[in-house]
Amino acid sequence: MENQTHKPHRPGQSGSKAGKKGKGKQQQSGFNEKAFAPKSGRRADRQGRRNVERDQTRLHVPLVDRTPDDIPPPVIVAIVGPPGVGKTTLLKSLVRRYSKQILHEAKGPITVVSGKKRRLTFIECNNDLNSMIDIGKVADLVLLMIDASYGFEMESFEFLNILQSHGFPKVIGVLSHLDLIKKQSTLKSTKKALKKRFWTEIYQGAKLFYLSGVLNGRYPDTEILNLSRFISVMKFRPLVFRNSHPYLLADRIEDLTPRETIRASKGSCDRTVTLYGYLRGTNLRQSTKVHIPGVGDMEIASITMLGDPCPLPDADSEKRRKLSEKKKLLVHAPMSDVGGVMYDKDSVWINVSGNFTRGAVDIPQGEGEQMVMNLQDVDATLADGVSRSQIRLLGSSSKNLTVIAPDASHEDESDASEVGSEEEYDGDEGDEGSEASRGEVEDDSEDVDDVDEDDMPTTFRGDYGRTSLRKVTRSMKGFSGDDDNGGAFPFADSDSELGGSDDEWEHRDNFLPLTLDDEESDEDDGGDGVEEEGDGDEGEDEDDNAPPAWKRDLSEKAKAAFMEHNRRRRRKDWMSLIYSSSLTPDQIISGKEADAPDDAFTDFDDDFFHPRETAQSYDDDLDMTKEILSPQDLQEWENEEMLESLRSMFITANPSAPAGEEVEQYVSEGGDFEDLETGESYKTPQCEDPETARAATLAAKKEALKRKFDEEYDDPEDEKMDFYDEKKDEINRQLQLNRAEFVGIDAEARALVEGHRPGIYVRIELSCVPCEMIENFDPHYPIIVGGLLPAEERFGYLQARIKRHRWFTRTLKTNDPLIFSLGWRRFQTIPIYSLDDHSIRMRMLKYTPEHMHCYASFYGPVALPNTGFCAFNSLNEGTAAFRVSATGVVLDIDRSTKIVKKLKLTGVPFKIFKNTAFVKDMFNSALEVAKFEGANIRTVSGIRGQVKKALSKPEGTFRATFEDKVLMSDIIFLRAWYSIQPRKFYNPVTSLLLSDKSRWTGMRLTGQVRRDEGIKTPLNNNSHYKPIERLPRRFNPLKIPKKLQASLPYASKPKLMKAQSNKTYMQQRAVVMEPEERKAIALLQQIRALRKDQVTRRKEKQNERKEVHRKKVAKEEALKGEKEKEKRKEIMRVAGRKSKREAEVDEGKSRKRRKM
Repeated sequence: MENQTHKPHRPGQSGSKAGKKGKGKQQQSGFNEKAFAPKSGRRADRQGRRNVERDQTRLHVPLVDRTPDDIPPPVIVAIVGPPGVGKTTLLKSLVRRYSKQILHEAKGPITVVSGKKRRLTFIECNNDLNSMIDIGKVADLVLLMIDASYGFEMESFEFLNILQSHGFPKVIGVLSHLDLIKKQSTLKSTKKALKKRFWTEIYQGAKLFYLSGVLNGRYPDTEILNLSRFISVMKFRPLVFRNSHPYLLADRIEDLTPRETIRASKGSCDRTVTLYGYLRGTNLRQSTKVHIPGVGDMEIASITMLGDPCPLPDADSEKRRKLSEKKKLLVHAPMSDVGGVMYDKDSVWINVSGNFTRGAVDIPQGEGEQMVMNLQDVDATLADGVSRSQIRLLGSSSKNLTVIAPDASHEDESDASEVGSEEEYDGDEGDEGSEASRGEVEDDSEDVDDVDEDDMPTTFRGDYGRTSLRKVTRSMKGFSGDDDNGGAFPFADSDSELGGSDDEWEHRDNFLPLTLDDEESDEDDGGDGVEEEGDGDEGEDEDDNAPPAWKRDLSEKAKAAFMEHNRRRRRKDWMSLIYSSSLTPDQIISGKEADAPDDAFTDFDDDFFHPRETAQSYDDDLDMTKEILSPQDLQEWENEEMLESLRSMFITANPSAPAGEEVEQYVSEGGDFEDLETGESYKTPQCEDPETARAATLAAKKEALKRKFDEEYDDPEDEKMDFYDEKKDEINRQLQLNRAEFVGIDAEARALVEGHRPGIYVRIELSCVPCEMIENFDPHYPIIVGGLLPAEERFGYLQARIKRHRWFTRTLKTNDPLIFSLGWRRFQTIPIYSLDDHSIRMRMLKYTPEHMHCYASFYGPVALPNTGFCAFNSLNEGTAAFRVSATGVVLDIDRSTKIVKKLKLTGVPFKIFKNTAFVKDMFNSALEVAKFEGANIRTVSGIRGQVKKALSKPEGTFRATFEDKVLMSDIIFLRAWYSIQPRKFYNPVTSLLLSDKSRWTGMRLTGQVRRDEGIKTPLNNNSHYKPIERLPRRFNPLKIPKKLQASLPYASKPKLMKAQSNKTYMQQRAVVMEPEERKAIALLQQIRALRKDQVTRRKEKQNERKEVHRKKVAKEEALKGEKEKEKRKEIMRVAGRKSKREAEVDEGKSRKRRKM
């Protein structure tokens, strides 16, 4: 039984149960349509529509991303917030997280490597409005810090509104000081309230990080790690303004002005300044004007591309997924104390913490300490090293280089130049010497210091660094340029036979050019070149000592063979030949190389071997402005066959001949042809027979017909992309074309054509910089170099759409100075506000309207339309209220729009003739009346009229007609429009030139000047308010003539009766009562008086009771109203919850399950 084998179970393959088994399990796998089907069709429709709308909101306008993919510039991360919120602590924590280095003092931009393809530049924004404006224009990512224990402050809202005007970058909120909130429920509600307010300002779902507290001077590593990971993977969308302007955030500044010039001018001269930084935006050309916010417009003296101080790791060194620890240590912060080295405006400071002991092994040494120790270890100068070395200028030189002090006499030079003139040439030794000299010169050339030429005597040039490739030169001392031999020189087998030592190259001003020996022999064959020196005897001696024939012209033959080999193998770099070469077009066409000896004298400082005189004489040359024609070329035009072949190419050709025959006729002559009308090109196969050519033409026609058929009958909707994808594909294709155009071109030639590309580290030299910028330099304030487009360099009148900010309390008034932040510039100008009056005229407004846009016209630098801006009344820190006064966008830069102002001219009539009146006090002369003839006028009572003609006397009066008779008391006015223009006032904000950067003041209002100076406002007696006394107007009674009354009907006749002057009988009679009647009347009067007094007392008591009742009822009504109000609130609260739940259900959110 133990060895029994069991057969494996085999499921049935046939039968009734075979098809049923496994059906349930198969149905469970996969997507079940019924499980997620909506209950109602209306809800399904809403859900589908919402999904489509959500997909559409993700789309945006496609923009060209000009950031290079290979070496992108570092991402600028700005840390912004009010003072005391923890910006510096966050900056130090992030730098320590990325670079493993501790900053003791953070100043200026700090660049670190965050990944294999990304670098970050951190910069802290201080609590200054100018700095916030500048940072908002260049920052790619903003870390907005908020004090959770205090809440949002005014500076945060001001910065967010500045960002909205200048292109909104990515913003991440960071809550700090959470450790000050001890109660957990309060902390939770505070986080919720701040998050809701932050989402209101940015967008729903904006990222918000929480920093709990400070440990050991920095934030917790876990929280910083989460923040840094989120920063490292963020994607940035290009902004319109930055995508069209080059700009640079300077991380280092140097003053190159000579110290003697500064001393002579007592520091008040203009400076020559260099700024260093990564180029961003678009390409920057040297001809581009730049603007430094806070300083002004500048012209670039030179741009130099430097090595990247914080390079990205290359693919060879970084084969792992994570960044190596060595690359993490790389940090570039010249203005901070990284590594103990800090770059100031004109010096380098090396800070050593604690006690420094040279030779201590256990103490780590910083970068600055290592630099000082290397300088201390140098025990010899460069001259001593050269004198001890075995450096030879050429392989044929037999004497080593020596160094002579600049104050050596000329006699010593002449003696030294004759040493070693009789030594022979040794080929093997020369080769070894040239290799040794090459290596040693390369090593020593790195340590050569630049010496200012102005500080050296005029007769000595001294040793200084080269600005170009070194070319060999020879001394011609002892040879006169005015000899009969035309500047020739004797033949020499070696360089040393002509005499002269290498020390003479310190005084190259007196040297003449000299060429190689092999080149002289070629010139002797040329004719007008260098002639042989000396008489016949010397020529015989030269023939006796001449080398063998196979040794002659060896260098020239090798050179010719090498050049011919290069022409065949190498493709010409036309970009470098055209833009970065000093050769003429004829020399380029002839194939001359740029590094070959030229045929014209060049600067003696840069060349060593100077070219000889040209071997061709141009004394008898013809006029080169006209083409030189040879008789052989003219005889070609006498050939009738060639003329007939060209006849069809002209307009006067035979129109009956088909175009194809003309093409074939041209092709038969040889050459390519392009039909400019149809755009088709015809290329001639040179080695093909007519049958092959005809077959190729037929195949091309069939292919074109097939393509046309496919386009006509295929369904275009199958492969058609939507608008968004089509635009993105078009932008990508154009980018690929632009990049492919410059493939294979060196960086220098490419920079000459398209400018310096973004992402490189450049050095920009600026001249005529105000001295206050260097004297008052503060690394805590950013320096931005913004490139200007050609249109932005000029000034003019701009028209913008502007709106007063809803948080700014004061109303903006026309002709009040306003500070604009437009483009790179910050300037003060005087705007005029206007409104479009029914598309008829632009009517001036005295004040900006409430809660609506208006137009603003002002004078300033031209900016492109759709450029956003923000305006301020003051930039001082002392302002407690919201400082952003207005925001807007530029509409037009055209001056054709006129702004008009309402003008009312008033006058009074002095003579009235029915509907005609003579008016005075409106004009001053007949000429003014003539300008307004036919103008509409009107009285205050509403009677309309028209100006007719001026009267001779008195001056300025005129005749006018009205639609009704006017009165002498009427005031007549004329409504006109007066054209006005903004004032030409432009005052740039030069905050970086001040010692206190936040105390810049521009034009002030009159009231502000009086308040600052303590001057009382002058009072005008006529301006005082006085009580107005208006006498009642008395109208005359209506008088109707008796004749008219007689003719009127009775109903229209006046029914006025005179009051009787005499008393009537009833008034005249006297009533005499009896004594009984008198007593009865007296009794009745007494009773009425008592009754009246009783009724009065009763009403008073009743009013008292009613007053008490009214108070009681009012109190009850108040209590009832409160109860009704609470009841309504509860009802609305329940209704709101219900609607919220319904909305969540509509959005597809699942309800929470009830607990069973």
